[in-house]
Amino acid sequence: MIIQKSVIIAKLRERGLDVRADFVDRELPDEVDTLRFGGLLSTLNLDLKELQAPSS
Repeated sequence: MIIQKSVIIAKLRERGLDVRADFVDRELPDEVDTLRFGGLLSTLNLDLKELQAPSS
């Protein structure tokens, strides 16, 4: 699955994790492949379900 980096950054900032958000902004591509970066997302305590766009 592909998730926009901006969604990850927004979720981290929402939690007050600005330093981690800045790291993600610097290090990850604009479109984040969850298979490739799943370990990092897990380390950041981000659940894929909460990062998915809401369904219509």
